Amino acid sequence: MFQNVEYYPGDPILGLIEKYNEDPNPKKVNLGVGVYYDNEGHLPILDCVKKVEKELAEKNLPHNYLPIDGLTGYRQACQNLLFGPNHEAVQSGRIATTASLGGSGALRIGAEFIHHWFPDAKVFVSNPTWANHIGIFESAGCEVNKYPYYDSNTNGIKIAELKNFLSNLEAGNIVLLHPCCHNPTGIDPTVQQWDDILAIIKQQGLIPFMDFAYQGLGENLDQDAYAIRKAVDLGLSFFVSNSFSKNMSLYGERVGALSVICPTTEEAKLVQSQLKLIIRRFYSSPPGHGNYIVDKTLNDPILFKQWEKEVYEIRDRIRAMRIHLHDVLQEKLPDRDFTYLSAQRGMFSFTGLSSEQVARLQCEYSIYIVENGRMCVAGLNSRNIDYVAQAMAEVLK
Repeated sequence: MFQNVEYYPGDPILGLIEKYNEDPNPKKVNLGVGVYYDNEGHLPILDCVKKVEKELAEKNLPHNYLPIDGLTGYRQACQNLLFGPNHEAVQSGRIATTASLGGSGALRIGAEFIHHWFPDAKVFVSNPTWANHIGIFESAGCEVNKYPYYDSNTNGIKIAELKNFLSNLEAGNIVLLHPCCHNPTGIDPTVQQWDDILAIIKQQGLIPFMDFAYQGLGENLDQDAYAIRKAVDLGLSFFVSNSFSKNMSLYGERVGALSVICPTTEEAKLVQSQLKLIIRRFYSSPPGHGNYIVDKTLNDPILFKQWEKEVYEIRDRIRAMRIHLHDVLQEKLPDRDFTYLSAQRGMFSFTGLSSEQVARLQCEYSIYIVENGRMCVAGLNSRNIDYVAQAMAEVLK
């Protein structure tokens, strides 16, 4: 019956983890998987989350189904966080928001909606982007293409090519954007560049899809949302997927949301109904535990402040690792400019290493990063960073 089923060899990054796990070298370092580890190399449980979980355990609530689109408080908290609680779009109710199975689930719900209601729309993603972006939209039936982004010669953005490319796209097409902490490069547009990009998108009648997985890990909770809030102020209608995997360390709870900014409250109600229909046909309703944690944390002023502090501690530790790596490499290879490493933001970095140099790191030093040179900076800590920096310097010579 299943003899003609094709074999799936697995995700390359997950395959990298398997190699890491089998490596007997006591000095081995995993910088491939996109998960934040603390300075002890552990996946943290935030103190604010511990408090909420303790409270939930004491209440011993029954495990009932959640509404199809998630808890009302959860959805409102997502809107407040993304757009600001006092924003006109939030106050007027013209944003349709639904809970989802992580950021990936939000992307897939949005992809299904786009393919059904805008079947001729093509989706354009940055080159490079998170690999699963392409798979998610293609699996929903969308045609996916790439727009220029990373410049390997400057370790920056091909901003002129990007703007020219967008200026020649037909109206109604979808442009997937990373509002902050671009995955996989860690390179974000400046405020002025965002203004230029969004002005072109408005002029061309394009539809942004903002994938926002790292709020708070770039500059701060508000500044990281600049592109999203600017797009609303420009009068654009667009999609936003967000996730609490990284900034609340709730990876396995699959806590995300999709928001669709609409021109009117009436249209938002129509969109909300269709998002609920998609979810009903996929998985009926979201998991409850993570929804309750986010709902309580973000809607309690004291817990929110504690969470904000813990998010910034994560951000600052990642920054410190970037700077340390930059300093060691600059000292060992003074003829090269490693400024790009300290300028990048978020959990990931395009190191500039070739696939051959990546292979040397793995074979000679048991340091595991993705073949294209993407490194998860959050996997560095005070015990392994000098070893990693010295190894990188050796393969870059």
